[in-house]
Amino acid sequence: MSVEILDGKTIRSFVEDESAFNSSVDGRFAALDTNRDGLLSYSEMAKELMSLRVLEKHFGVDEAAMSSDELVELYRGLYARFDHDGNGTVDLEEFRAEMKEVMLAVANGLGFLPVQMVVEEGSFIKVAVDRELAKAA
Repeated sequence: MSVEILDGKTIRSFVEDESAFNSSVDGRFAALDTNRDGLLSYSEMAKELMSLRVLEKHFGVDEAAMSSDELVELYRGLYARFDHDGNGTVDLEEFRAEMKEVMLAVANGLGFLPVQMVVEEGSFIKVAVDRELAKAA
């Protein structure tokens, strides 16, 4: 993890650089696609979705206080956001489209004022920050 200073423009610029964005997203997709069939099943994405700890980070709710059925329902709902055609799997285009939407939502949430943020190595946000720093050098 590292501490970075960024704003919405940093994220937006990364998403708008189709080559850089797609390369990063495609790499994450390939890492998640453990059976190499070009599609992500729920089981392939579940660990990644659960690592986000959405409730704790964004709503202050401890996931340990929820029943396992409630958590499964939450993460299946997140998975469904990626599965645009509802066929039970997520292809690369669906993954790219949803990651673009997620990243643009992050950019909009950050706004135009710089913020200091702890980011994970290898995360899309870290890639965006590193790309911006490389452009400035």
